[in-house]
Amino acid sequence: MQNLSIEEMRVRLAKLLYERSYKEGKFILTSGRESDFYFDGKQTALHPEGAFLIGHLFNHIIKDHKDITAVGGLTLGADPLVTATSVISYQLGRPLPAFIVRKSPKGHGTNQYLEGLSNLQTGKPVAMLEDVVTTGGSLLTACERVKEAGFTIGMLCTVLDREEGGNEAIKAAGYELHSIFRRSELLALARS
Repeated sequence: MQNLSIEEMRVRLAKLLYERSYKEGKFILTSGRESDFYFDGKQTALHPEGAFLIGHLFNHIIKDHKDITAVGGLTLGADPLVTATSVISYQLGRPLPAFIVRKSPKGHGTNQYLEGLSNLQTGKPVAMLEDVVTTGGSLLTACERVKEAGFTIGMLCTVLDREEGGNEAIKAAGYELHSIFRRSELLALARS
């Protein structure tokens, strides 16, 4: 597994995601929209091979952005993503600490939204990770919390762009979305 090319990793991850995380049918999404498919990225991100592949592929996306100092995302979907990416970054010799953005402040102690702050450098750019982007709302909310905590957003990354307007909303907010897969790519690779 260690000697796979990036393209071989993408193909293998597409097949794993399709097998474990992609379901067709009628579903109501977090955004309230109805969809003909559901994507539960956690099923793959919590699988040992899936975490390995996701960690490597996110590191591949981030590698050219030398200013990125950490990876984070909104709990719960991003928890396994940031952990896998951080661990693989250490193995690759460019350690990136991980942090988690809470949906609501802690409620006691420091009452903070971010966990892992002691590993981060305030004011430095971070990469925000997400398992799936539909409208982009959750990712943009997490970005606001991170900026309020004193960090800059260096890049936004997702495992899957559903191709349902999230990328456009993210662009309108002044960011660029980097995805491992768009839905059409995932299906084509998984079925190859």
